[in-house]
Amino acid sequence: MTTPRTPHFFRIALLTAALAVGGVAAQAQPGPRGGPGGPGMMAPGGLFGGHMDHMLDLVNATDSQRSQIDAIFKAARQDLAGQRDTGRKLHEQMATLYTATNVDAAAIESVRAQLSAQHEVASKRMSQASIDAARVLTPEQRAKIAEVMKKRQARMASRQAG
Repeated sequence: MTTPRTPHFFRIALLTAALAVGGVAAQAQPGPRGGPGGPGMMAPGGLFGGHMDHMLDLVNATDSQRSQIDAIFKAARQDLAGQRDTGRKLHEQMATLYTATNVDAAAIESVRAQLSAQHEVASKRMSQASIDAARVLTPEQRAKIAEVMKKRQARMASRQAG
């Protein structure tokens, strides 16, 4: 039995809207050292799963490493800042299309494709920022982060199972 695609699309649309709002909120929040992008600036996922400062504390990152990583993600946020307005407009357009008297499937698909392309660009940029930040850390620091993340994933999986 196949499931209808519409509920899946709405879940994706809700998730992307939440991510867009979260990205804007993270951009607006001051970081612990006074700059933009608080602890959730990489959420969800990314190099540290959204807990950058905590992870850097765990691996005893130097001030130099911290400032390099902050600069990497600041540049990524700046590169993606223009996409936020575009994304908001596309989400508004999608909402308008779904609430119209006549639902235009072709127009909805067009906006969905634009949103998908925009998310791909953002994903690639944040992936590159994560790679650049990982290169700032030592192999031992990256291994420690991987260990912490593995434990975190196991805890999350056990919560979902029980």
